[in-house]
Amino acid sequence: MSKRKASKYKIDRRLGENIWGRPKSSVNRRSYGPGQHGQRRKSKVSDFGLQLRAKQKLKGYYGDVTEKQFKRTYQEASKMKGDTGQNLIGLLEQRLDMVVYRAKFAPTIFSARQVVSHGHIYVNGVKCNIASRRVRPGDVVSLGKKAKEMALIAEAQTLPEREVPDYVAADGDKVTFTRVPTLDEVPYPVKMEPNLVVEFYSR
Repeated sequence: MSKRKASKYKIDRRLGENIWGRPKSSVNRRSYGPGQHGQRRKSKVSDFGLQLRAKQKLKGYYGDVTEKQFKRTYQEASKMKGDTGQNLIGLLEQRLDMVVYRAKFAPTIFSARQVVSHGHIYVNGVKCNIASRRVRPGDVVSLGKKAKEMALIAEAQTLPEREVPDYVAADGDKVTFTRVPTLDEVPYPVKMEPNLVVEFYSR
């Protein structure tokens, strides 16, 4: 796992959207990009620019995963049967850190990744510290003993801006990943366009 060296909310400002739906996002105060040239007039975006933006937005939403890891996920999605865009979303939602985030065991995707890497998460009763691990339908994800007392997790449980989706069945301090969701089922705060991501990598 790579370490973030820049403010995560700069992703929001660069894209001009509150991609995680967080109340403290700087986009809520300033809709323009960061830096001294952030307020300059925006020129017309090319097709390539739209595709790149869609990719950066989706990649950023899932914790700003590395380009290598994201492209590998796309390549896997393209080899599966069915729509590549839908497959890509399904694979990203199956990441362990994302299931922890969806279960409201952490307030942000970045803290969800940290909770996993610090060994606070169990999959089917076995400790797992690999954030990118693929969770399968029927797998049970639970909190460790120490995690149940963490203030971070208690805070996440009370967040009003998001709900636990239907494909993650909550039961106290554990959840069951019931199925791989479709694009329409994933509760994104902003519009995601995986079809443009497919076009970007298909060039």
